[in-house]
Amino acid sequence: MSDAAAPEGTRPPALQPADHGNSSPISYGHEPPLVAQPSTFLLPRGHNRAMEDKPLSPLDRDQMHGLKSIRDFLRVRTSYDVLPLSFRLIILNTELLVKKSLNILLQNGIVSAPLWDSQTSTFAGLLTTSDYINVIQYYFQNPDALTKIDQFRLSSLRDIEKAIGVLPIETVSVNPTRPLYEACRQMLKTRARRIPLVDIDEETQREMVVSVITQYRILKFIAVNVDETEMLKKSVKEIGLGTYGDLQTATMDTTVMDVIHIMVKHSISSVPILDEKKKVINVFEAVDVITIIKGGVYDELGASVGDALSKRSENFAGIYTCSEEDRLDSIFDTIRKSRVHRLVVIDEDHHLKGVISLSDILQYVLLHGEDDDH
Repeated sequence: MSDAAAPEGTRPPALQPADHGNSSPISYGHEPPLVAQPSTFLLPRGHNRAMEDKPLSPLDRDQMHGLKSIRDFLRVRTSYDVLPLSFRLIILNTELLVKKSLNILLQNGIVSAPLWDSQTSTFAGLLTTSDYINVIQYYFQNPDALTKIDQFRLSSLRDIEKAIGVLPIETVSVNPTRPLYEACRQMLKTRARRIPLVDIDEETQREMVVSVITQYRILKFIAVNVDETEMLKKSVKEIGLGTYGDLQTATMDTTVMDVIHIMVKHSISSVPILDEKKKVINVFEAVDVITIIKGGVYDELGASVGDALSKRSENFAGIYTCSEEDRLDSIFDTIRKSRVHRLVVIDEDHHLKGVISLSDILQYVLLHGEDDDH
């Protein structure tokens, strides 16, 4: 293991639901946590996708100009540009014990790390929360092997993947000197939420891991530096942003193990938590699993979601929501100001309507009307 990015910025406190800009800190425990949402700008009703066959309106032209400006920006910037001036990078040797790797992530406040094969001196993929979930799934299917878990090494993750029939660790990477646009396209192609930057050392001609960039960091980089995001005034509903069908949910009484099964079965990284009135009160995320199994203790996976969420760090960034009438420019403004991982789409009564992931936003920004862009 070698030093060099630790936590990506300081997390803001969790917020209460936004009341047109008013918010205040809350704590997460057994009481239903409150959520925060970006400022909402209501648009006149009646404009929908059925109007796309008509000539472009000023709103349409502004939207396309904003998207083109973002793509042009990404093409002239490199992945190096996204990195902060000062950071640390944690790289894990594949011979490290899984239990120790978990403690390292927790101690450094990170949820992923590049892997390095010391025998071949090559980049060996990216360790993420999905790998720990794979380990949990393996031992759930093979309870007799649980006694050997303390001797399990990162180099054996591929054996685990084969045993439970999941895709292997993603070893995709990008050169940090290449255009940032290429890194974004590679993320969409591989469905990765983060991607390592791997360069070649000029003296040794061997690979070296420079850092890891995430979808959040890229979108924040856009929000901070591209003024034309203010032109993206179409609503979430108008542009069809997010997922709205077959949404998976759970309650505070659902066991953590059951939620893990849901995430694995449906290939999702979060599950909205609803109360008895079907209102959204929280979201269980894949990263929550790391906190639950810290120290190599796996017997708490039978605990309830409510108990698990009460153990979140005080620095937890909070859950963010929006309505179908929120505009993309307001979402970018929220990303610029706060550490957002996803937005839960709710109606005025806090009932679940959909989920917008950072992948959804990145895909729309890069691909919508791409033929016209070229």
